[in-house]
Amino acid sequence: MPESAKLITRRSAVKGVAGASVLAGISIPNVHAQANEEVKLALIGCGGRGTGAVKNALSVSGTLGPVKLYAMADVFDENLTRSHEVLMKDPVLSEHIDVPQERQFIGFDGYRKAMDAMNPGDIAILTTPCAFRWPMFEYAVDRGLHVFMEKPVTADGFASRKILQINEKAKAKGLKVGIGLMCRHCKSRNELKKRIDDGEIGDITFLRAYRMQGAIASCFTPKNDTGMSELMYQIKNFHSFLWLSGGSFSDFNIHGIDEMCMIKNAFPIEAKAVGGRHYKTVERNGEHLEAVDQNFDSYGVEYSFADGAKAIFEGRNMPGCNQEFSAYAHGTKGSAVISSAGHVPARSRLYKDQNIDSNWRGKSDNLLWAFPTGPRGVSLEGSPYDIEWEVLLEAIRENKEHNEVERGIAASVTTSMGRMAAHTGQVITYDQMLNQPNPMSPEIKELTLGSKSPLMPNAEGHYPKPEPGVLKDREYAYGDNLKA
Repeated sequence: MPESAKLITRRSAVKGVAGASVLAGISIPNVHAQANEEVKLALIGCGGRGTGAVKNALSVSGTLGPVKLYAMADVFDENLTRSHEVLMKDPVLSEHIDVPQERQFIGFDGYRKAMDAMNPGDIAILTTPCAFRWPMFEYAVDRGLHVFMEKPVTADGFASRKILQINEKAKAKGLKVGIGLMCRHCKSRNELKKRIDDGEIGDITFLRAYRMQGAIASCFTPKNDTGMSELMYQIKNFHSFLWLSGGSFSDFNIHGIDEMCMIKNAFPIEAKAVGGRHYKTVERNGEHLEAVDQNFDSYGVEYSFADGAKAIFEGRNMPGCNQEFSAYAHGTKGSAVISSAGHVPARSRLYKDQNIDSNWRGKSDNLLWAFPTGPRGVSLEGSPYDIEWEVLLEAIRENKEHNEVERGIAASVTTSMGRMAAHTGQVITYDQMLNQPNPMSPEIKELTLGSKSPLMPNAEGHYPKPEPGVLKDREYAYGDNLKA
């Protein structure tokens, strides 16, 4: 059995995630910047989330020492140009942007060139589709760079195991690693968690979360009639392809799933699920076209925890339907709103029974606690997108323990096992997902601008789709040893 395929169990993968730091007791090497020493950022993946991460980093850096953006890389020139223009137009942040043409890199090797421009102790921001995460993380660790990487961290078991192995090197070097599951840093959710941990609503027996929305981002994609290569077309529409992002399920829904795990102080051991494609069309320039992506448009997952508690997640991307973006917890003595309508503000609150008021402004008799607000309901929660950067930068400046990789992998594997349960029609365990033998993109490190995509359409322009009950050991027809 190859090194990357050695059996890893849920217990070993998430050991210490919900409790003490995974670095406790380790002597950390001195790879950190002094308070007045400039820290440079390399942005790898210049889409909206990458640009936003740079803004978050620079907006909080004032009290945490000087920080500037020093290098950028993407496979699309227009992405990098647009991101650079947006940042340069910001009247507050533009003075911290120092990325001339010679440090703007286009191509699949651009991440290496951008990181080569940095010094050990600088930060690599990894905001590409997650298929590219482990090779980029590996190179960053070899270069001695701290890392901020977006969620999901991985989309399959092979990449999850690779990240965990690479992270052992990161820990040995004392590198700090932040994961873009920013809800874990939310003031409101953390105060709620403290109160639930203290027993205010009893033992948690049931959790539920929803992300019911229309067709957003690139979750619906028509046939490729653009003249672009399949590889570049798929990267441009990465939410539509499982090998790149875990599809819409992993990319959109991981936050709601991780919120439930945060409140439960655990990750589930198995999942069973349903899902389907009902009527998949996408509008382009007023014309309705057939959507040929790999996503289902609706999902329902039941997660089971080791103590028997259940968590339900429901996700949908269908126009014209009821919309909801929230998460809840139910205990033996009461209930909780984990988040009300999106990532921020969470509007977290506790109730004395199971009757939850959907109006966060309400003051019903059974309201036990609500996170305080300012005049006229102004949020006092702050931005968890900023807070996660405050924590990372402070850890770098003061050489504090900070490595969120194991928790990020646990959240990614948990999300993936729910997705795989829906796509195969089988009960999928955490250990089964983590040790999945077939990587969806085995040649990811060797891709170039001229490469063939790991996923190719048929003669009619359709991509392989999940077939629940037909393909039982993987999510679509790929890899070796295909069997029903």
